[in-house]
Amino acid sequence: MAGRAATDRTRCPGCRAPVLTQLVGHRAALNITADLRPLTPEQQTEVRTPHRLIWCLKTRGPHSTPRLRWIDRWHPPNCPHPHVTDHHCPSAEPTTLF
Repeated sequence: MAGRAATDRTRCPGCRAPVLTQLVGHRAALNITADLRPLTPEQQTEVRTPHRLIWCLKTRGPHSTPRLRWIDRWHPPNCPHPHVTDHHCPSAEPTTLF
């Protein structure tokens, strides 16, 4: 699959929110779909769970593709890049047919 982009900016088919889908990692890569809405440090604390991670959305310039990076113990506390989380569609309210 030469020439195929590893990053896909699109919309979630369920809720139409803007998302970024990308393989993250070098050896055992994870297929991540992340929200593109940046989070404040307080929001990061609220949404972080063992099954919902926070990612650093690193960009090199206005014409480069944004890359998701792990936030690990070496990640700088004053990182200038936005931080985003895994995408989870908001729960839909139940509707009735009648």
